[in-house]
Amino acid sequence: MSLTTKSAFAIDLCQSAGRKAREYFENRDQLNVDQKGAQDWVSDADRNVEVFIREQIAAGWPEDGIFGEEHGDTAGQSGFDWVIDPIDGTTNFVNGIPNWTVVLAGVSDGKTQVGVIHDPITNETFSAVRGGGATLNGAPMHVATGTALENGTVAVGYSNRVTAESIVPVVGALIAQGAMFHRNGSGALSLAYVASGRLLGYLEEHMNAWDCLAGQLMIAEAGGVVEAQNADDMIRGGGRVITGTPDVFDTLKGIATSAWDA
Repeated sequence: MSLTTKSAFAIDLCQSAGRKAREYFENRDQLNVDQKGAQDWVSDADRNVEVFIREQIAAGWPEDGIFGEEHGDTAGQSGFDWVIDPIDGTTNFVNGIPNWTVVLAGVSDGKTQVGVIHDPITNETFSAVRGGGATLNGAPMHVATGTALENGTVAVGYSNRVTAESIVPVVGALIAQGAMFHRNGSGALSLAYVASGRLLGYLEEHMNAWDCLAGQLMIAEAGGVVEAQNADDMIRGGGRVITGTPDVFDTLKGIATSAWDA
């Protein structure tokens, strides 16, 4: 089956899942919310939306594998695996901040082949197919061009998987370069914003595969630069993410490497 068919399926599924997630968001006072760690939350919405996505994948692509944030892994036989984040930005979600997304990536041969990031609040669907470009609501999207670091904004991710000592110098270096820094609480959404030209780059010392694989593919397909990684390795253990436009990537990589490899 073609990647275009897989991508169309993923887009439809993320939009359907987004409608379900938004219903929970609008009635979040009724949610059961548990804390997995510092600033790390999970709710009924996360669990139930992921179950819905898993059920649809199992029905449509029964031989594919499934990896998700909230439930166990499902081994596949086809060599194609789906990686799910039902709600990226749960802290925002449970606090009523409308910056969260539904994320789905398709992986084979150690590479992300299709990716979708759907924002149910703005009704924006970012998508990409390896070798087929990247789109926003069906229209081609591209990273920013000709914008120097001092004239743009870079997003910086941070979680309880890393120490504050490694994130502070990144922010400091961006300020010293004259850039604005940004954090919206959804790494996937920030990556989509890089792909669509709204941000110049995104840096995070450690991300899980379900948060970043789709967005990394989008940035690459939209003309940006992404630090090379094996998608299967990311599924197993996550890793650092460095992305940017061709104009600023080398500088951003230098900033991140200096802070994280010190």
